[in-house]
Amino acid sequence: MGGSNHRTKIVLKSKSKHTASTEKGILTMETKITQLLDIEHPIIQGGMHYVGFAELAAAVSNAGGLGIITALTQGSPAKLEREIVKCKTLTNKPFGVNLTFLPSLDPPDYAGLVDVIIKEDVKVVETAGNNPQKWLPKLQENNIKVIHKCTSVRHALKAQDIGCDAVSVDGFECGGHPGEDDIPNFILLPRAADELTIPFVASGGMADGRSLVAALALGAEGINLGTRFIATQEAPVHENVKEALLAATELDTKLVMRPLRNTERVLSNAAAERLLEKEAVLGENIKFQYIIPEVAGVYPKVMQEGQVDVGVWSCGMVAGLINDLPTVKGLIDKIMQQAELIIADRLRAAS
Repeated sequence: MGGSNHRTKIVLKSKSKHTASTEKGILTMETKITQLLDIEHPIIQGGMHYVGFAELAAAVSNAGGLGIITALTQGSPAKLEREIVKCKTLTNKPFGVNLTFLPSLDPPDYAGLVDVIIKEDVKVVETAGNNPQKWLPKLQENNIKVIHKCTSVRHALKAQDIGCDAVSVDGFECGGHPGEDDIPNFILLPRAADELTIPFVASGGMADGRSLVAALALGAEGINLGTRFIATQEAPVHENVKEALLAATELDTKLVMRPLRNTERVLSNAAAERLLEKEAVLGENIKFQYIIPEVAGVYPKVMQEGQVDVGVWSCGMVAGLINDLPTVKGLIDKIMQQAELIIADRLRAAS
């Protein structure tokens, strides 16, 4: 077993002198992730399809976290370059790009996307999907830090072995693809801490300061938020999507495509029910072409046009903890302030 030798330094940074016990400074946490990525707060915005545009990425970075642009959403190296340049006009803080490597007969121009990332001096790449080993030397030769998304300890160890700088450990609660092991974060995170020597962040179910403190206690060096960041004022998605998240509870997600071993956690809607009915009827005989109406090309219609029932779309169980639509800065500040209260008032008082 490796073990991460986890040490998190916590520093209170007050905006003014404390004149009463209710006046709190903004908590800053120096962890291996903040050091690695040169960010103020150990909070990362996960790459999300048709959500990870410059507006959201810049807002997260300006608030002290790490914003992420989703490369495959842009569609081409030229469009990715325009989005990166746009992000640079909105923030002077570090931000990253998500590269998801998918099996395909007609794959995206990954070489071109990587070249753009290098040309535009992006400092962090979040990889997901297939093994990113082919691209690591070129990225790391250009001083780019690589964080790979993993849904199991064995995959995290593989990412460590091939040279990734850090990993995002995604528990069963997460929106999108949680893998096939169904291990929730209360087990997965300490297991990762027991095995890994590189830093990792916790993903899946992360929403607030309680999430951050719990993740740190379980061995993570920070948190990765996806669904929670969709429900913010700066998220460049249709208001219908945000309203759907506000209305949802932790019971309002479904697991689809399990028979295809491509499990995805999505918001419960009419399309998800149709897909699950097809799975029930067809069983092991189901093929991807049978579910194309529910899954193919739906994200622009959902995220941009607000047709929230037209197809299935990723949503984490964290929807049950979403009760407002704050600004990104308001959300991140609240996370850090709540973490301060827990650490300073509850944990220290109990010690």
